[in-house]
Parts: sequence; C-alpha cells; structure tokens
Amino acid sequence: MASGKILVVDDDQNICELLRLYIEKEGFDVVIANDGRKALEMFDQENPDLIMLDIMLPELDGWQVCREIRKKSQCPIIMLTAKGEVFDKVLGLELGADDYVVKRLRQRKWSLASRRCCAALERAMKIRLKRLNMINSASI
Repeated sequence: MASGKILVVDDDQNICELLRLYIEKEGFDVVIANDGRKALEMFDQENPDLIMLDIMLPELDGWQVCREIRKKSQCPIIMLTAKGEVFDKVLGLELGADDYVVKRLRQRKWSLASRRCCAALERAMKIRLKRLNMINSASI
C-alpha cells in the first residue's frame, strides 16, 4: 500500500513515465498531468500529498499553477524543470515552491531526484499526522 500520492506535472510523457517508475518503486501512488490546466483539475480531484511541477507547460505555465495552488493549499511543491538560472530558482521559491530541481539529470540522478521527492512527501505526511493528532487530542 502506498504511503501517499504525488502529482507529476510535465508535458514530456517520457519524463512522466520515468518518474512514475521511480516513485512507484518507492511505494507511492502517482497521478500525471501534461499541462497546467489539467494540473489544477487533477490537484482538485486527486488531493495529492506532493506535486512535482515543470515550469514550461502548455495552457498555464508552472509559475501560474504554483500561484493558484498556493492560494488554496500548502501542499509541498517541487519544481522540476530545465530552467536552471538563479533568477528562475529564486522566483520559484518566492512563489511558494518548497524545492527546485534542475532537469539536467543523468539516469542515476533521476533516481536521486525521485527519492528527494519521496523524502519531502514523507516529511509532509509526518507533519500532517502530527497536526491531526494535536487536533484529536485537543478535542478529547
């Protein structure tokens, strides 16, 4: 049984499937969106525990997707993109991304990137569980 759900948002099907393989191997469920509008729909439908978000997407770009999600959720967002300039990294983090990973990865590093994503998800889930336990303890 998976420990959580990750929404992978990228217009490159090959990258999505590669990430799906690595992430599912770590025991997590994966849902995929290939454009910004679909990402927002999938976010609302699937209630993921973490989002891996590309910036250069059709329909709505990753910056817009990040802004919209931050208006309603603190779900962890990891930008996974080819845009590696310092300006892009700073902008992503200022918009609310929790981490920023540049896509220029060799095969071995894809595994590390997916593990980094899974570790972030595990931390987020522990925080949620802790909050839930605090709420339950307060209401008893």
